[in-house]
Order: sequence, then C-alpha cells, then structure tokens
Amino acid sequence: MTKQEFVDAVADRAGISKRDAGVAVEAMLDTITDALKKRDAITFTGFGKFSTSDRAARQGVNPRTGERVQIAATTVPKFTAGSALKSAVKGG
Repeated sequence: MTKQEFVDAVADRAGISKRDAGVAVEAMLDTITDALKKRDAITFTGFGKFSTSDRAARQGVNPRTGERVQIAATTVPKFTAGSALKSAVKGG
C-alpha cells in the first residue's frame, strides 16, 4: 500500500475528504518523526511502540573489495508491534 492509497483508505473509513485525511496523515507522521528525533517513545496501546535504538560502531567489509571499513555508531528508529496488532495479523 502506498502513502496515497493509505490516505484514501483513511478518508473512506473516517468519512472525511481525501485532502483532510492527507493533512491528518502527514501531521501524524511529522509528529512521530519529531518525537523520535527527540528520542521520545510513542506508544499506541495494543498497536505498538515507536522508539529509537542505539547501534554501536562496528567493523564491516566492503563486498566488492574485501576491504575492512569502520561503520560509525548511529541511532535508528524501531517499531515493536503490540499484542492486538500481532493477534490481528496472525489471525488472518
């Protein structure tokens, strides 16, 4: 499903215009992004949790040359599915 298809589905389900749904979806994504930038976690009970995780620096290998390279430490976004979401997906 593309972002536009998602916006269309939200508009249909909520009974609002596609424009309003687009604004709402964009606002939700921006809010989640801003929270993660501040390293805050966002929890939707039953659905899941958006958070950040630290990835340590490590050695890697360039597959073309076989040369060892140092990969810098970084912060990555993380999503953990909640029990209701897991049950809904598993059930069908």
